[in-house]
Amino acid sequence: MSARVTVLGAGLAGCEAAWALAGRGIPVELWEMKPKRFSPAHRSPDFAELVCSNSLKAARVNSAAGLLKAEMERLSSLVVSAARDCAVPAGGALAVDRELFSKRITERICSHPLIAVKAGAEATDFPAEGRVIAATGPLTSDALAGRIRELCGGALSFYDAAAPIVEAASLNRGRVFPAARYGRGDGDYLNCPMNREEYENFVRELVAAERAPLHSFDQEGDLRVYEGCMPIEVLASRGADAIRFGPMKPVGLVDPKTGRRPWAVLQLRRENAEGTLYNLVGFQTNLKFPEQKRVFGMIPGLENAEYARYGVMHRNTFLDSPRLLDETFAFLSDRRIRFAGQITGVEGYVESAASGILAGLHTANELLGKEPVRFPAETMLGALSRHVSNRETKDFQPMGANMGALPPLSERIRDRQQRYQALAERSLRAMDRLGFPGTEERKTEE
Repeated sequence: MSARVTVLGAGLAGCEAAWALAGRGIPVELWEMKPKRFSPAHRSPDFAELVCSNSLKAARVNSAAGLLKAEMERLSSLVVSAARDCAVPAGGALAVDRELFSKRITERICSHPLIAVKAGAEATDFPAEGRVIAATGPLTSDALAGRIRELCGGALSFYDAAAPIVEAASLNRGRVFPAARYGRGDGDYLNCPMNREEYENFVRELVAAERAPLHSFDQEGDLRVYEGCMPIEVLASRGADAIRFGPMKPVGLVDPKTGRRPWAVLQLRRENAEGTLYNLVGFQTNLKFPEQKRVFGMIPGLENAEYARYGVMHRNTFLDSPRLLDETFAFLSDRRIRFAGQITGVEGYVESAASGILAGLHTANELLGKEPVRFPAETMLGALSRHVSNRETKDFQPMGANMGALPPLSERIRDRQQRYQALAERSLRAMDRLGFPGTEERKTEE
């Protein structure tokens, strides 16, 4: 195979795209502007750097994220494989030691004989010839973002936020208790319980706290914030109980000191394998750094917390994909180009990686003269493909994997977990009928 595909960006989507292509015998040139240049949210020179959380969401197959990972494994996903190798305890979630995870992916990409890494290469335009997969992410550099705008007739922007990470040794262990919600896992989370008075005082200070200024990255008008990464202070401003029914919900937890469910709870999730760092689950924020220390210090257990990383807010950019892409992620105006990752409007680590696999797979099949793969509507991969290509969409917004995106079952099942289990089993049967290599191994393991 003489044709070489250029993949722009070595994030989750770009690495998966390169891996999918190389695994099918297609040579790849992978461009990555690090370590010469970093985006505002990136720090590590390694590939597939996780910026916000270290969690790849639920592990169980009867969840949207778990089902998507099971489907991706049938396509020999690099990200899911590396995540399982670098997992840290997180109850029912698949969370990773983010440094080990990135290093593992970087090593595997760099050691593949069909992947040529072009480090320190910032793309300012698309290569004039050959197939291209643009997986430059929600923080695409200004030069390339400008070029994409020209090709697409405009792009949408919103802002994304990351949660703080604290040092485990600085936590007040007398105020927190280990437990996973509903008893899933072996106390994989540390929980900071709050009574009503503590919670109400915290919310009052949180809403009034000083926020960091946002810098304009473009001239596209109003600020838009994706609901799934809503800054905690913005969410709290919606009502006194908004975060108590959101990221601070106490459901499924019992404080061993009182024997009762707390009024509200902040969960801390292990950030690395050693358990020396924890991130504040659901606490994406744009507060100024001193304000984060002051206000979050009101939470029991965080009185003297030392921060390995404060929360930050940064730009996210995505395409009006239903107008621009088909279900194979190909750019309608120039089909030699495909897009992958969050820039397409899929939301989440796993979803971004999945889109990279799809872009790589579809490109490889075209180059190999194979019939295109149509992922059934019953699969989560099919749902994501339809999300980016549904011409009937009027106000396109980022979307993550969710069971509501799948067609309903022929029979009505009232119990949600049983219904989700049936949806998952139907999806995996549909995937297995496609006959990808490794399917029989996965069926045996399951």
